[in-house]
Amino acid sequence: MSKRFDLDEDADSGDQYLSPPVQRAARLLRHIGEGDAVTNMSETARALGINRTTLVRLLRTLSAERFIEPRPEGNGWRIGVGLIGLTAQAFFSEDLVQTAVPVLTRLAETLGLSAHLGVLDGLEIVYLVRRVPNHVFASNIRVGSRLPAHAANMGRVILANLPAAQVDRLYAGATLTPVTPHTAVTLAQLHAQLEADRAAGLAWSDGNYEADISSVAAAIFDATGTPIAAINVSGHATDFAGAARRAQIATSMKSAATEISQRLGWRGDQGNLAETSGTGEPHRAAARRSLA
Repeated sequence: MSKRFDLDEDADSGDQYLSPPVQRAARLLRHIGEGDAVTNMSETARALGINRTTLVRLLRTLSAERFIEPRPEGNGWRIGVGLIGLTAQAFFSEDLVQTAVPVLTRLAETLGLSAHLGVLDGLEIVYLVRRVPNHVFASNIRVGSRLPAHAANMGRVILANLPAAQVDRLYAGATLTPVTPHTAVTLAQLHAQLEADRAAGLAWSDGNYEADISSVAAAIFDATGTPIAAINVSGHATDFAGAARRAQIATSMKSAATEISQRLGWRGDQGNLAETSGTGEPHRAAARRSLA
């Protein structure tokens, strides 16, 4: 059985210079990235057209290279920090991160808050940039950190600017695990939260993810009007206290998101990014999975 699978894979490549073992590893990484945690070895092996022994070897090798890692709950695998680090480095060579870094640096220093850039990867937000101020409090989030999109405000603000039907497809059959009592745990609750975020043009969080920590996120759009990323600032709840302070933060966030988006080719309403995308013309393209 094992021999048959290996021969089939070699024959299917159609290119004598392709390496079947590398192809198998790439297909497994893609499979895990698309949501298969490999909790059922037999099913994953069948899906990939390999045998269980080959699958075990691939998992062990990818784990040793830190391209995958065990899920926190101890059941199955997820994309690891080694691969995320490579991806983050790749993003630094592209317009998104190069454009965002100086804006986030200025934002962090102006507001005295930690500033971040993240992208949507499946049902998670992956942090690509972190800038901290010269301030007593600094976020402990690291580049490569992954948070559930439905619970983290950078995820929420991206989801809020996607068509509702696309959100439904993303979360079809998914479990919305609560992080705090504020977390949406049903699709109906999530849509209600996203509607509020879309109406505000920003996604606010006051203890929604961590007690005594506040933050606010704004979406980043490309030339097609597609939300491709999000930025946020975070700090102690006291750093967000008062109407004047929150207005200052909101204005700075919208200005920063507008600047990054426009440098990426976006030409929408300069006053409210999220409102334009959420209530204007349908997106010309579905949001790309930034780490696919």
